Amino acid sequence: MRTVQTVQGQTVQGQAVQGQAVQGQRPLLLVVATGMRTYREYLLRSIRGEFDIHLFHVDEPTWEKEYISGWTVLPTTLDGPAMADAAREVHAATPVAGVLCWDEGRIHAASYVAEALGLRNGAPDVIWRLRDKGQTREALDAAGVAQPRSIPVRTLEEALAAADRIGYPAILKPRGLGASLGVVRVDDAVQLAEKFAFTAGAQGPDPDPLPFSTDQPVLVEELVTGEEISVDAVVRDGVVTPLFVGRKVVGYPPYAEETGHFVDGDDPLLTDPRLLDALQDTHTALGFRDGWTHSEFMLTTDGPRLIEVNGRLGGDMIPYLGVLATGIDPGLAAARAACGIAPATTPAHHRVAGIRFFYVDHDDTRIESVAFREDELPDAVEQVVAVARPGAVVSPPPKGTVWGRIAFAIATGDSVEACGAALDAAESALDVRGARDDREAPDAPDADRAGDEVHAHGH
Repeated sequence: MRTVQTVQGQTVQGQAVQGQAVQGQRPLLLVVATGMRTYREYLLRSIRGEFDIHLFHVDEPTWEKEYISGWTVLPTTLDGPAMADAAREVHAATPVAGVLCWDEGRIHAASYVAEALGLRNGAPDVIWRLRDKGQTREALDAAGVAQPRSIPVRTLEEALAAADRIGYPAILKPRGLGASLGVVRVDDAVQLAEKFAFTAGAQGPDPDPLPFSTDQPVLVEELVTGEEISVDAVVRDGVVTPLFVGRKVVGYPPYAEETGHFVDGDDPLLTDPRLLDALQDTHTALGFRDGWTHSEFMLTTDGPRLIEVNGRLGGDMIPYLGVLATGIDPGLAAARAACGIAPATTPAHHRVAGIRFFYVDHDDTRIESVAFREDELPDAVEQVVAVARPGAVVSPPPKGTVWGRIAFAIATGDSVEACGAALDAAESALDVRGARDDREAPDAPDADRAGDEVHAHGH
């Protein structure tokens, strides 16, 4: 049920609209949600240089106001048709040139907005084919794109039968979640039985259920081994141009927590024929023609195998690492692609950039403080950020997958080794104080309850 909100004397059924009168002559980009300031502010900062930005959000913007020229407050940004109606009102006042969303849970809804306005990336069925990993597998199988074998299942019994067909070790994966939520390796039927509920019950950050057209929410997949990478690419008129290759650092087995990434501006994979062919064939098979994608591959001895494709900019600050490594601005490139403008894709320089995420050692740790001793940080460290705030209760994976991160550091260097050494120094300079949370861990020893130094690391 929509609400009525009044904003500066203007009453609008279902939405609060601001800022339309101050739009300039530059292209107007409609951005759906922003995400955490820590991880996404750099994108708005860049886009503002060439575009006016109208933001769709569920609350009145705060930090975003510095970068936007207008906003609409909606009850939810997960209802595509409702957002499309709101977008038509914005478009009637000032024509919208493009729609951009980098939030995995909202890219499908955002595609309805682009469709309603006749803009690029306005194909909800295509975006849903990416969001639903089961549909991704079906489309790529039909096109002959190399990928792990995959069987969708509903029950534990179906999962056990599927794993018998595929063989152990196997991977359990939710059909529609990102950030490796619910992903786990199982080595035999006993482990599968133990972990199936973990995968089947995995949830994203939003309470709204994903609109699956299937009652088979779990995928049982073949385990493929090798180096895992990600490719952030811009797509224009169906032509895929890779910009950044991220080399993943994965920890906390048998789970798949991404604990860091390295981006080399001169990575040979950017010109590797087999990877380029796999990347293009994947997008062609999925029907994705315009926008930005974040694809993940496993580099096996038989060549690259597609793990998944996300119709958005990469998370974990990977696009930011890309700009540090190459000088290519991901925010501007994505905004231009959304508006049908040729993006700049030529590197200005080549270096290595890396990020490492830090975690506490024990479940249910109540944070008192997180800080880096800045006098011990080498010049190669570009940025250190404390993510966990005082009072937060955090856990390492699997309980604290993604949201268990308490801090991160970003560094640059002439090589992965030099960059890694700088991140090691940042890890050594990290001070964390906290205690086991009494409410979460009532049986914890008294020594664990008192505020004290907490061990943290990047795995």
